[in-house]
Amino acid sequence: MTAAGVDLSDMAFWGQPLADRAAAFAFLRAQERPRFYAEPVVPFGEKGPGYYALVRHADVVEASRHTEVFCSRRGATSIVDLPADFNEYFGSMINMDDPRHARLRRIVSRAFSPRLIAKFEDDVRLAAAAIVDDLLTTGPCDFVPNVAARLPLKIICDMMGIPGEAYEMVLANSNIILSGSDPEFLSEDLDEAVVQILGAGQALAELVTGLAADRGRAPADDLVSALVTANIDGEQLTSAELASFFILLVVAGNETTRTALSHALMLFTEFPDQRALLLADFENRIERAVDEIVRYASPVLFMRRTLTRDYTMNGQAYREGDKAVLYYYSANRDEAVFADPERFDITRSPNPHVGFGAAGPHFCLGAHLARRELTVMLRELFTRVPDITAGEPDRLLSSFVNGIKRLPCQFGG
Repeated sequence: MTAAGVDLSDMAFWGQPLADRAAAFAFLRAQERPRFYAEPVVPFGEKGPGYYALVRHADVVEASRHTEVFCSRRGATSIVDLPADFNEYFGSMINMDDPRHARLRRIVSRAFSPRLIAKFEDDVRLAAAAIVDDLLTTGPCDFVPNVAARLPLKIICDMMGIPGEAYEMVLANSNIILSGSDPEFLSEDLDEAVVQILGAGQALAELVTGLAADRGRAPADDLVSALVTANIDGEQLTSAELASFFILLVVAGNETTRTALSHALMLFTEFPDQRALLLADFENRIERAVDEIVRYASPVLFMRRTLTRDYTMNGQAYREGDKAVLYYYSANRDEAVFADPERFDITRSPNPHVGFGAAGPHFCLGAHLARRELTVMLRELFTRVPDITAGEPDRLLSSFVNGIKRLPCQFGG
């Protein structure tokens, strides 16, 4: 394999088997300097001069820590430059820097409190039990819609106070927003794709705007009410901020946990010794197992940063305005940090993965909730259906989300 043979900007690369993708990133990590790539073609935005691919753990961690140098406000979820209002509409505080980022996170984190999450602990357990009840009734099926997608969708919607009849609408629009370049969800005609994405965002924004108006008149014990009424040092969310945060939460809260659960079944099928190890002492091993699932799956493949000034990092000189793409998937396989990184090991310790982002202001706000959902669902699934296995996955064609569209499962045979 040569450097020219690894083209991260070509969507064909992201359709390759996972093993081939991992080998390509291992090759890139072995190079002396980060490689510079041309930018991909997307339905909107302006293609710039290119970007540096940060594939080593040390680079990803340092860039995440130094947000004054590696900024997010010019776009974190897209390699190409998008209009500023588009970035904020779909990315909320992911596409912000301090002080705006700090202000918004301060308000929403107070509302998104451990107390509110704890309130839903029983709901998570009840939902997981009901999902497995239905799975046992249904029999072998597609694991994604029947299990992996159901739990995070229900929990996020319940937390927000979204009625059950809106669940499918939320899921459908989330799929469009995070569809990458997958033609199953997004038109290959660029103009039509723009209309689809904007329409999906508008539908979700209208849903939360209506809920916020209702909660403003009659607050309930849900996250929308907490966000509408949150007043931190005299600051409140504007209606636009509430809508964009809602889009971020329902999209990210759905897709990442769904992806991790799908990968979990694949991993415990491919590595049956690790399944046996987990089931032999579930309660003492599940915490590390969840971290290893997130490391190995890396549901979010990258985030982008832009240099605010000239900077030298680990021997590479960057110039103001350069783009750097932080490949979490590769950092989580860095041989300098993880022994035998392609081995799935639920006892791995330490495990300083960056599956929720690296330490810093942009570390995932929902990491605790995601860990709880994974723990509860895997406990319910593997204690009641211990012989469940995965078939061949139908993977999402995306450079941003390591998604699984369909995953046949078998059990009881």
